[in-house]
Amino acid sequence: MYPYARTRGFLRVTAAAVALTSVLLTTGCGSSGESGADARATTAAPSGFPVTVDNCGMETTYDKPPSRVVTIHQHPAELMLALGLKDRMVGTAFPDSAVLPELKKEYEAIPELAKKEPSFERILDAEPDFVYGGYGSAFAENEGRSRKAFADAGIDTYLNREYCGKKQVTMKDTYDEIRAIGTIFGVPGRADKLVTDLKSRVSKAGAEVEGEPKVSVFVYDSGDKSAFTAGGKSLGTDLIRLAGGENAFADLDDVFGDVSWEQVVERKPEVIAIYDYAGAGSVEEKKKFLVSQPALADVPAIKNRRFVVLPLTATLVGIRSAYAVGDLARGLHPESFR
Repeated sequence: MYPYARTRGFLRVTAAAVALTSVLLTTGCGSSGESGADARATTAAPSGFPVTVDNCGMETTYDKPPSRVVTIHQHPAELMLALGLKDRMVGTAFPDSAVLPELKKEYEAIPELAKKEPSFERILDAEPDFVYGGYGSAFAENEGRSRKAFADAGIDTYLNREYCGKKQVTMKDTYDEIRAIGTIFGVPGRADKLVTDLKSRVSKAGAEVEGEPKVSVFVYDSGDKSAFTAGGKSLGTDLIRLAGGENAFADLDDVFGDVSWEQVVERKPEVIAIYDYAGAGSVEEKKKFLVSQPALADVPAIKNRRFVVLPLTATLVGIRSAYAVGDLARGLHPESFR
């Protein structure tokens, strides 16, 4: 069982684990503060506070920015670091791929609480006032980490909007997520700048492939008896669209799901996007498996050995998704980048 079995199991049994949640802001007088100083240094409400944020239907009012944060899963941690909030972070957990080079040093300086999701007690030991989860399993009730359990302990929580259970997620959710976290931590200017930078990255990749014919893409996450793939409600579907392609299983009404190999053959994908993460077999092992299957021999992507590799973290609501659009675009339309 690969490390994401529990996380992915949650995906399989959770209907439509995606979201386009709104951020409801109630601000006080003055502009939002940009300082990274410890919010505990003063008892007065910082400029721009209190703020109220609606996350997955749970409304929370913050009188000041959180000052001791634990992130569960890698993409929330990278988002926090990209917003310059390292000084607020007291623990990370569940890394799944190499951290972005520009964030690596800061990430490694933060205590790692667990290789997977830490226990409720281990999180409490870090004395956080805020826990930011990347997958729904961060707040698994059957493991004692429900959001209510944290609330009862006086700890605020935030769940990545991809797991609020609403509808298809898009790049807009990434931008909204960044701005929501920027609001909670009193750094809206930094959030706006980061969003502008990421939008520019996506626009540049899109401009390179504008007018090119759409390329059919099959996402291969894992599986041998059947294929575990990205469905129509996943962010991956929108990333493929922005990169000049179309998800061969966009009609799968879920974030992830199993499809038969017969279905893969019928849809004749031109490119296979392999999701790379620890514990599910290496990229080379996945490629070897795919090309060794006689039933797939006539699939265009297999015949032409057209693969694009994406870190799983790059396909989630977080700062890496903008990078993924460029990587996909180069893989789908290499002639546009020569």
